[in-house]
Amino acid sequence: MITITSTANGRVKHLVSLQKKKKEREEENVFLAEGIRMFREVPGERLKEVWMSETFYRKERALAERVLEGSSAGRVLLSDHVYEHVSDTKTPQGVLCVVERKEHDLAGMLGGGAPFLLVLDNLQDPGNVGTMLRTAEGAGVTGVILSRDCADIYNPKTIRSTMGSIYRMPFCYVKDLPAAVDQMRGAGVHTYAAHLDGKRDYDQEDYRKPCAFLIGNEGSGLREETLKRAETYIRIPMKGQVESLNAAAAASVLMFEAARQRRQ
Repeated sequence: MITITSTANGRVKHLVSLQKKKKEREEENVFLAEGIRMFREVPGERLKEVWMSETFYRKERALAERVLEGSSAGRVLLSDHVYEHVSDTKTPQGVLCVVERKEHDLAGMLGGGAPFLLVLDNLQDPGNVGTMLRTAEGAGVTGVILSRDCADIYNPKTIRSTMGSIYRMPFCYVKDLPAAVDQMRGAGVHTYAAHLDGKRDYDQEDYRKPCAFLIGNEGSGLREETLKRAETYIRIPMKGQVESLNAAAAASVLMFEAARQRRQ
């Protein structure tokens, strides 16, 4: 492997551009995943390049060789100061992967078994979206559907928040979310919205059947055109003076109640 020691190097400039520009990532059908855990869990068949700092490679050479065994991915060493230049984190761990995206669609998520879906409407915080993706994997959700104006799931902050779930959790963006919810209902998926007007507590419903939870924007909740597609409004009872939970917390409560029921 060669070692690049200049931030003016063309390949380094290209990597920085991929890090910062959504359009370039889309054009090349890739995303960037940084950190030891993301490197350890990366699917080998989707790994296109791995960039490592000299310090990382010196300390973690055995790990690097184990992960890259049999891989045809490109491998590049960077001097530590150049790696700091390309990194998107404050305390770089010294390894960054360029990974091929994997496409899913709604039709595939509706096929077979008992779909268990999370539907996100205009979620704007990358950390929230990433956390929900990770929580969805932990709860056994079979797919995550996002409106096209949700935060970019391939944003580096979102990727970090998924803690590896980006590699495994099926998801897709849809241009028309209300129409997508109608498609779910047409496929026999019962749609639920957590709402203050809900007449039943969330744990009084049966989520063992095909179901989807609709989760809205952090500040304004579900848009009216999405909300009216929900077949059932449910509520999460609150104690004290708390009116409601934030979007990520509410989604977690609902998903893990469904997971509990499906284990029985």
